[in-house]
Amino acid sequence: MRFSSAACIAALSASNLASASSWFGTGDVTVNEATKVPGESPLQFCDADRSLDTVHIQKVDLSPNPPQAGTKLNIVATGTVDDVIEEGAYVKLVVKYGLIRLISTTADLCEQIGNVDLKCPIQKGVLSITKDVDIPKEVPPGTYNVFADVYNADDSHLTCLQASVTFGSGKKSAETIEEVEEAGDL
Repeated sequence: MRFSSAACIAALSASNLASASSWFGTGDVTVNEATKVPGESPLQFCDADRSLDTVHIQKVDLSPNPPQAGTKLNIVATGTVDDVIEEGAYVKLVVKYGLIRLISTTADLCEQIGNVDLKCPIQKGVLSITKDVDIPKEVPPGTYNVFADVYNADDSHLTCLQASVTFGSGKKSAETIEEVEEAGDL
């Protein structure tokens, strides 16, 4: 079985920003106290109280962590699903570039999980996923904030994840410094 949680949606959202269309919503999403998802990733649970969630994420590892433009992102996630995830499940997704909202939409979860080679219905049980995703080198540098609140077709809460990823900070600066130093030697 495979794992079909918002972990993949959030991770994939950061990697798909360069090709994503812009949707602008009307309402802001409020995030309560967040706690880190176990593993090596920038993912956090939106709320410390996850007692009503029917998807329980045990671990998410991203490599590289944090994700970098122009590289292959490897996603390894494990968790359990308490109730079958049916056709009609959906994710409320918000992606911001700094303070600018790039995406604010409600998307069909069953369509989105096709990106990680899954399809609905997702059966109950312990699940895992391993997926490689190419992150375009054209991702503009800056900080991207992703919020994914996921619901089943009957509106029961599956999970909620958020992440903040900065592209182009450390590596670009080091390369620029080297280029300036080399130019000074001429």
